[in-house]
Amino acid sequence: MSYPSSSSPKELRRSGMTPQLASESSTMPFTSESEKILGSASHMTDQSCQKSKDVCKEGEAEGIEAKGTNEVSDDEGVDQPKPGMEFATDKDLMTYYKRYAKQQGFGVITQRTKREADGSAKYLTIGCARGGKYHPSHNNISRPRPTTKTDCKARINAHLVKGIWVVTTVEIAHNHSTVSPQKSRFFRSHKCLDEYSQRMLDLNDGAGGGDILTDYFKRMRLINDGFVSVVNVDEDLRIINVFWVDARSRAAYEYFGDVITFDTTYLTNRYGMPFAPFVGVNHHGQSILLGAGLLSNEDTATFVWLFCAWLQCMDNRAPKAIITDQDRAMKSAIALVFPDTRHRYCLWHILQKLPKKSGSHSQFNNGLKTSILSSLYDSQACVEFEEKWGQLIQKYDLGDNAWLQGLYNERSFWVPTYLKGVFWAGMSTTQRSESMNAFFDGFVHSGMTLKEFVDQFDNALRKKVEIETTADFMSCNQTIPCVSPFHIEKQFQALYTNTKYKEVQKELLGMMGCNYLFVSKEGYISTFNVLDEITIEDDHVKTVNYSVYYNEEECELKCTCALFEMRGILCRHALKVCQMKKMHVVPEKYVLDR
Repeated sequence: MSYPSSSSPKELRRSGMTPQLASESSTMPFTSESEKILGSASHMTDQSCQKSKDVCKEGEAEGIEAKGTNEVSDDEGVDQPKPGMEFATDKDLMTYYKRYAKQQGFGVITQRTKREADGSAKYLTIGCARGGKYHPSHNNISRPRPTTKTDCKARINAHLVKGIWVVTTVEIAHNHSTVSPQKSRFFRSHKCLDEYSQRMLDLNDGAGGGDILTDYFKRMRLINDGFVSVVNVDEDLRIINVFWVDARSRAAYEYFGDVITFDTTYLTNRYGMPFAPFVGVNHHGQSILLGAGLLSNEDTATFVWLFCAWLQCMDNRAPKAIITDQDRAMKSAIALVFPDTRHRYCLWHILQKLPKKSGSHSQFNNGLKTSILSSLYDSQACVEFEEKWGQLIQKYDLGDNAWLQGLYNERSFWVPTYLKGVFWAGMSTTQRSESMNAFFDGFVHSGMTLKEFVDQFDNALRKKVEIETTADFMSCNQTIPCVSPFHIEKQFQALYTNTKYKEVQKELLGMMGCNYLFVSKEGYISTFNVLDEITIEDDHVKTVNYSVYYNEEECELKCTCALFEMRGILCRHALKVCQMKKMHVVPEKYVLDR
């Protein structure tokens, strides 16, 4: 099944350098210059991970500027601004222009900002700090104050276009002399220490810093043969990002690496470095850790570095599906490193923004909210969703709502009906990452040093392993009784863990509320309509009609609810047809092999 193309970057340049796996601790120089995403010196740990082919090959994409960040190094040349350059956020735009200005020897100020009604910026002018005219603020003309203003016209203008900041016009020439780059640090705009630089200074300063991580990784390699760590450093060998994964996680990925969630919303230590876990779900329905990183930045280049390092540790076997929030830099990196992976946005996070973005509408609680939710959950086909969405936009006069328009443009990333046919292991949100974060909450907190963090991280993982082992034991030592005389139930009882078997029982119980109607038969394929009574809020019951197709020759079932395709569990509608056809055993292809 093909999907509408995303609004991915026009041109994303990939370096030909990727991390290489070696037998010693990794020390990977990192430049944030977009032409050198992954630093030139690459050394990774673990003998079992072999040197693999480049993930980010030259020529597969043209640049990493669009939609992510035009991040550049102070020490190397910064490209001159040009119309058409794109940035994920206004902060990324300001960071780029400041570094360009520092290189050229002038200061920077925000000269003009236009904002939407909700306060968000939609137009921005950033220019030379000497722009504007001198206006005396006192009447003593005999003692005029010195001024920096020369009405300099050097500036850039940028518009917010479909969620991306696009540079529209550029003026390069100054009407004054500039200073040397070495003196640029005296400009007010270049004196402040940004969050990223502060993290680096803290991380590499004194006890509890980078040496602690190095010692921890050495210790883990001695007791864990499959342990891999990657330390990402800058030109001065200061740590900026780290990644690690143990043998258990790598082995688990072989079985449960088809779907992962990834988010960076969990701050773990006093450096404010986001904890970036790769999380999957096992056969008990439990969240499992498949690798983790600590990041000093959250731009496209950093995510590309992290994803490439993780991918190589997993023998270059990319996940089939990944769930994240709507982070633009993350989206760009996924398109680069996992081009064949189906990317999905967290639906829960989007719906959480609904009251903020549309709550001011006079009809929000009188039909609008219900119409939006109905278009999402009651649409069984893409065409049906688009029709319902168009109707609500017209009915509630929302044609000018930029947020809703942006969501519609990216509907293939979050609307359930566009995601059918892809296995999601029962996940529609980043809840797995969040539940993993909640698990670590009992062990780590934001005030910890790195030494305290790595020690407690070990304790948390041991506890997690114990929980998984207990679930294995309970599934082997306990049997959940059948709830029906249906022979198929006994088949799943013998094959599934207790957790997955309970999911099957839920569908079997729901089957009792279903009624089927034979519609037609063409060749070997029979079509049935199955009416399902679904209980929603306030015990209200609604009837939903699903179509089930049964191929007698292939013994194949397909339902429009797509529960099996997305969760790996036969739905009650298909089971109803099995019951009617007196099927006592389902084919092996309907038994989840994970």
